[in-house]
Amino acid sequence: MKAIINDVEILNHLQPQHIDKYLKSKGWHEQSVIPNKVSIWIQDNYSENKLKIQLPVDQNFDDYSQRIYDVIETLSKAEKRSQFDILGEIITDAPNLTIQAVVSQIQTPSATELKGEIQLFGVVFDKLRQIKTILENHDYILAIKAYQERLPIRCTGDLFKENDQFILQNPHNFQIDNI
Repeated sequence: MKAIINDVEILNHLQPQHIDKYLKSKGWHEQSVIPNKVSIWIQDNYSENKLKIQLPVDQNFDDYSQRIYDVIETLSKAEKRSQFDILGEIITDAPNLTIQAVVSQIQTPSATELKGEIQLFGVVFDKLRQIKTILENHDYILAIKAYQERLPIRCTGDLFKENDQFILQNPHNFQIDNI
């Protein structure tokens, strides 16, 4: 069974300039551009008629998510990797994402308030990844309990990727997950 990406919100949130950067890093070359509509990408390893990527350059198109899905599906075939692996490299942020994880590390709390950095190890786009976040008050206490008792947690927030490190900002609905 092959997992596919069908979350329209995530697909709509992928920015053309990040996909452009990914394509360049993987040896794709921009063949032509239709201004304000689409750029056509090819890779030297494939004949021109076999594998092309049509990257929309305007996120306001009604079918933007479908076009981005097509891009990721083509990359999945070309690289013989899962769509989730590719998405994990392209994505730089995902708003309002719920993750399941375990607390792998807790930094010493602030001296003046009940607040500290937490390292999570959880599933992001079908792959286990390290995620940093800052929790405070009751959520921080729950994280300590989850860490001590090795219990899974669930949390929602805005996921960002900086220097290949995932960061969960605006964490909320932090809870110990009842499996």
